[in-house]
Amino acid sequence: MNFSSAIPSTFLPIILSSPSGAGKTTLTHRLLDRCPELRFSVSHTTRSPRTNEVDGRDYHFVTREAFEAKVSAGAFLEWAEVHGNLYGTSLTEITRTITLPGCAGLIFDIDYQGARQIRAKIPEVVALFILPPSLTELERRLRNRASETEESLRTRFAVAKREIEHYALFDYLILNDDLDRAFDERRSIVIAEHACRTRRASLAEALLRHGVL
Repeated sequence: MNFSSAIPSTFLPIILSSPSGAGKTTLTHRLLDRCPELRFSVSHTTRSPRTNEVDGRDYHFVTREAFEAKVSAGAFLEWAEVHGNLYGTSLTEITRTITLPGCAGLIFDIDYQGARQIRAKIPEVVALFILPPSLTELERRLRNRASETEESLRTRFAVAKREIEHYALFDYLILNDDLDRAFDERRSIVIAEHACRTRRASLAEALLRHGVL
């Protein structure tokens, strides 16, 4: 399926990415609460659920064997291995979500590897990357989770620096040194992108052809 041609011109696909601990999850939940036209693309993963995570809401939690079977079947728009676990966006999930009533945008919560794959297949996607205020603060946030071993924390911190190195893949960089300000920036980007010429051109053409929308 050619998703770029299947997605309506008025639809807003959004990539949200960040290193672990930069505040992406908190900002995403707030954005979904304030923007009812947006939906969340629930990824598949082989990692275990964290406290308060719900299967089918936060992720589709599957075994590595089940995930690899989907890869072999071509079931993913994108997939990658991160921190020793597999993550992927299924084609079925996208098709289901974009047809939901009132849905005018879809949020992909993925890393830079997935961002590169989706951008190659959906050029009109808008990609946002969240930066921590400092690497020292990022390490502090990771340690405060109290759910990481020292080894896994060092791995996540090394991967975080590698993810920041790929900032040029993204259209917007949001500094999360203040949660409210960072949210206002993200919300402003969504509003502006909904009103951009390529997504509103059909309205202007309708007025020219029929005199009404």
